[in-house]
Amino acid sequence: MKRFFVIGVAVLVVCAVVALLVLRVVGLDPHERRPGLWLAGERVTTPVADWSFTDQYPTIYLQTRTRYLLAHSVTITCVSHGGQLYLTSVFREGSPFPQGKLWTSDVMRDPHVRLKIGGRVYDETLALVTDPAERAAVLESKAKKYPSQRVPTTSSVYLFRVLPGSPAA
Repeated sequence: MKRFFVIGVAVLVVCAVVALLVLRVVGLDPHERRPGLWLAGERVTTPVADWSFTDQYPTIYLQTRTRYLLAHSVTITCVSHGGQLYLTSVFREGSPFPQGKLWTSDVMRDPHVRLKIGGRVYDETLALVTDPAERAAVLESKAKKYPSQRVPTTSSVYLFRVLPGSPAA
């Protein structure tokens, strides 16, 4: 009986490893509010000088590196401002930053991310926006891109800037 249990556990572990390897190769995009794993697509290796092309996309995918060696990907909003790309995250009242969301915790620990925009993937580095003037200007651009999206006054909005010309290693 004990032998069958050990064999059963071994088979489950092997199946899980094989499934993760397959997902690593083919990817598993998030869908709306359901997170995904690795993002796959045509990889862009040249630095992007102007991110304004993202204005045509209401949402994009973001992949972070978790502490558990698995990728974590989510659907997020983005906005370009002055040719730079910004990602936004809204935290409801009482939700702690960055721990309130897995992706923001991951980014604060390791800012190297993968973005999927259209069918293309970009390895990039993010930085939290702390400058009030930059923040106000970007939020104004976001309000123009998403006119029907209203953030409750009790919520907090955090912005991350994609660092120019510094793809993730």
